[in-house]
Amino acid sequence: MTTSLRILTLSHAEILQRQAELVDILVDCVNGGASVSFMLPFHPDKAASFWQKMARSVAAGERIVLAAEDDQGGLIGTVQLIVDLPENQPHRAEVAKLLVHSRGRRQGIAGLLMKALEGLALANGKQVLVLDTATGSGAEAFYQRCGWTKCGEIPGYALMPDGALTATSVFYKFL
Repeated sequence: MTTSLRILTLSHAEILQRQAELVDILVDCVNGGASVSFMLPFHPDKAASFWQKMARSVAAGERIVLAAEDDQGGLIGTVQLIVDLPENQPHRAEVAKLLVHSRGRRQGIAGLLMKALEGLALANGKQVLVLDTATGSGAEAFYQRCGWTKCGEIPGYALMPDGALTATSVFYKFL
């Protein structure tokens, strides 16, 4: 496990300032086969547009972006908490885009990001978190190890980056 990892909450400005690092993480993950809404071939310009959109969403108060910073001060991972939900759901939030660069995997970074995200959710009055991930993926097993409850699968839900159809598994966690 990385010993000097720092978890940061990124502002709109910080997302734009560190966009190159965030682009690198997203490109690495998608090109490595992660099912996070993008298709191959995946280019940095598409990742840059995505992060610009996320910065605007943070500025609008729709989401919170956390990032893991390694001991050299570089970003190695990120996760998002979507808090802009309908008015009848003030108690819940959605988790999106848990990404760890391949150079930082198997070091506990994803677990630290999720722990920080859950604490942040509680601090923001959220008691129920939901997420979805590709069925059969390493991410699915990870969420189960982290105490998330799988409540079902939706067949043929999305395409993997290479175009193969995949089911998605839906999870929830009470905080």
